[in-house]
Amino acid sequence: MVRRNLNDLLYFVAVAREGSFTRAAALLGLTQSALSQAISGLETRLQIRLLTRTTRSVSPTVAGERLLEAIGHRFDEIAAELEGLTEMRDKPAGTVRITCGDHVLRTTLLPRLTPLLLEYPDIRIEFDVNYGFRDIVADRFDAGVRLGDTIDKDMIALPIGPRLRMAVAASPVYFAAHPKPKSPQDLTKHNCINMRMQAGGGLFVWDFQKRGRRSNVRVNGQLTFNTSPNIVDAALAGLGVAWLPEEEFVPHIDEGRLVRVMEDWCPPFAGYFLYYPSRRQPSPAFSLVVDALRATRADGGSRR
Repeated sequence: MVRRNLNDLLYFVAVAREGSFTRAAALLGLTQSALSQAISGLETRLQIRLLTRTTRSVSPTVAGERLLEAIGHRFDEIAAELEGLTEMRDKPAGTVRITCGDHVLRTTLLPRLTPLLLEYPDIRIEFDVNYGFRDIVADRFDAGVRLGDTIDKDMIALPIGPRLRMAVAASPVYFAAHPKPKSPQDLTKHNCINMRMQAGGGLFVWDFQKRGRRSNVRVNGQLTFNTSPNIVDAALAGLGVAWLPEEEFVPHIDEGRLVRVMEDWCPPFAGYFLYYPSRRQPSPAFSLVVDALRATRADGGSRR
């Protein structure tokens, strides 16, 4: 019976974690109907309901929660051990899952990982572009990429780029019709382009500092986005003032499409870090990814 149930138990774990038969079926490479039949068969054999199904979601019952807690991590351990066996191969293999923002993906991660992918065709990398603060342990990511001051202290954090600065910018057309702001409070009189946080749903507070004096400003405007490329496009269109890491504006500032203001209020800060759990036993594929992303700079180093 145990042998017959192993696949069904794996299917149950996937559905319970994803909260959706559709997403779990895609993850497992099964049809939704086949997955549903397998779960129903498991429940019939155990004579207990494991999942509560509604038209919008799927969630574990009390019994399902107990089963998930008992076996979920064991499947993770098996997967980790199978990944570890690649040490015995001529070339490492396996999948590395990373959650990150889209700009750092384009400018840093893909350029540095391209040579690795070409050299090791059996290594696969899955990127989750997300601006929320994902729980990489609970969501089963191998690593995440975030700004250094937003990373939990129990993570290993490795710098993968230089220090950054924020920038305030708008188009020449916008500033032709509005006076340039000189201080954070001046921004409250402008049409500012907001970003909404995916975690919690609030708007980002614009944070400034000058000669040790900090100033946090809640701005208003006609537009709100949850990704930075749209903010850049809106600023280029003359629709308001934007606030983002300067690297997202630099090409447009250099070519005169955007005008930067308030530079004296935007000091440098720790840049992007690759972070992962300190308890993680790295696979050969993950170790190669870390080595490829490791930044070489005098002012940085990994922290624990």
